[in-house]
Amino acid sequence: MRPQDSATATTTIAVTATEGSTSGRTATTGSTVAGGPTVAGGPTVAGGPAVAGGPAVAGGPAVAGGPAVTTGTTATGGQIAPAPRTRGTLLALLGVVSFSLTFPSTVWGLESFGPWSLVAVRSTLAALIAGAFLLAGRVPLPERRHWAGLAVVAGGVVIGFPLLTTLALQTSTTSHAAVVVGLLPLTTATLAAIRTGRRPSRTFWFAAVSGAVVVIAFTIQQSGGALSTGDVYLFGALLVCAAGYTEGGRLASLMPGWQVIGWALVLCLPLMAVASAVTLSIEPVHLNAHGVIGLVWVAAGSTFFGLYVWYRGMAEIGIPKASQLQLAQPLLTLFWSVFLLGETLPLAAPLAAVGVLVCIAVTQRAKS
Repeated sequence: MRPQDSATATTTIAVTATEGSTSGRTATTGSTVAGGPTVAGGPTVAGGPAVAGGPAVAGGPAVAGGPAVTTGTTATGGQIAPAPRTRGTLLALLGVVSFSLTFPSTVWGLESFGPWSLVAVRSTLAALIAGAFLLAGRVPLPERRHWAGLAVVAGGVVIGFPLLTTLALQTSTTSHAAVVVGLLPLTTATLAAIRTGRRPSRTFWFAAVSGAVVVIAFTIQQSGGALSTGDVYLFGALLVCAAGYTEGGRLASLMPGWQVIGWALVLCLPLMAVASAVTLSIEPVHLNAHGVIGLVWVAAGSTFFGLYVWYRGMAEIGIPKASQLQLAQPLLTLFWSVFLLGETLPLAAPLAAVGVLVCIAVTQRAKS
């Protein structure tokens, strides 16, 4: 090829790349050497320059001549956003922190409301918040095929779990009730494997079972080995909540997580509104600061916000991995029970915390 032909080819490639990027398509860029071949093979990432000679990394510069690596962060318009797995883990952890405040907040709420009225009013308030967001966003109704799954979410996490745990907390301490959360990750992972057909690795199951054993042993040791009369309520809450988490996690991969819990709450609104009116007229109400704060948190914090970030996190990292993050929830609940309710911190708590964190780390790295 003559020198002038090489220059013409170089100009043609530059014009083509410019036109491709202008039309919104990804342009494959390479460096052209006069009299030599054009090297290409790495996609151009918006926000990063093209570099020849190495692999293309999502979140960094595009590289010609090497394979694309999709780990790390994604660069868009010059801004760096966390990878989906990291973002999903952080969202699920935020949900766990929100849930860890549920039992102490429920104990506060019971200072002002009866168990039935507390559950009915919290669900009604959460449904009104969710409905306002759905209306503001002009979100269309879910497809008919999703309503059965939303009913499972509503029955499990909007009505079943709050009602059964509230009844249990009348006779159990918050630390003893944490046995539900100690078994919940393993139960959720098991139901998710049955429902979705995904089979986590043996390493995952070993770490999950080990974490559950640590939490159960810790809670039983803390309660002196005795089982309270509320254990029937607690184990019932465990099953219905795991079913709601599993179905909600599946739906969150098909629609935004906040819409999953939003529509589940709205589905319960007529029933919970009637139940609120009836229970408030039957059960005595003694308003105080603790009672109001507890009600507001279990409605807006645990029921709406907590489930929103939880389902969104599950959609990004998967139900099994997200469920195992809840192994930390009993220990967080214990911290809040000491800080907010004045309960005693057992000496075994630090050891249990270390064991749980190790199990969580293994489940997050294991294949699922």
